[in-house]
Amino acid sequence: MTEARTDRVAIVTGGSGGIGQATSLRLSRDCSAVVVHYSGSEKKAAEAVQSIEDAGGSAIAVKGDIGDEGDVAALFDKAAEAYGGVDVVVNTAGIMLLSPLADLDFDDFDRMHRVNVRGAFLVTQQAARRVRSGGAIVNFSSSVTRLSQPNYSAYAGTKAAMEALAPILAKELAGKDITVNTVAPGPVATPLFLEGKPQEAIDHMAEMSPMKRLGEPEDIAEVVAYLAGPARWINGQVIYANGGIA
Repeated sequence: MTEARTDRVAIVTGGSGGIGQATSLRLSRDCSAVVVHYSGSEKKAAEAVQSIEDAGGSAIAVKGDIGDEGDVAALFDKAAEAYGGVDVVVNTAGIMLLSPLADLDFDDFDRMHRVNVRGAFLVTQQAARRVRSGGAIVNFSSSVTRLSQPNYSAYAGTKAAMEALAPILAKELAGKDITVNTVAPGPVATPLFLEGKPQEAIDHMAEMSPMKRLGEPEDIAEVVAYLAGPARWINGQVIYANGGIA
């Protein structure tokens, strides 16, 4: 098996919390540096950087709106200025606003599309232009695209766009030795998932998995690290990381 290179630079969008923070810390074990992107709390971003540095890694935090083309370009510029280039891009940034379709607030719909679709495409476009040979691009979908859960129609639609992107971009980057894959987590114990849900709904989703628990951010981070490192023969795929939920 090919070993992960340790001289690489990773950008993690949404890298200050939940899956993003766990991924930033996990990638710091395999990469020489991590750029932690955030859009909200500077304190959480600083904590993510500190956790990487405490573990012996190198990191910087960069604030930006991934729905803004200039901010996304600046994110990659700052990574290049600080560390010389970019090898791994992991796009965990996303928002989830749930509603029955009949009651959907289209302001919420537009907000999700700005982050989950426009933002992800802007980040991926820069990644396609700038990631160095031997690198990896990892986007995020969700297992809700095939679980057909009520209230998830608008959110699932934004994530289905990510599943369509990976195999196409993988072919567009043919010959550049850059892999493009998508991770589709099931229910994971993060604020994004837990917020606003009654305990019985959370317990029900935990029981859906043969593992009889929710996923942890670290579970997903391990999948990302594999795709970003040694998994050079996995390309253009959607990986359902959900503990066995059908």
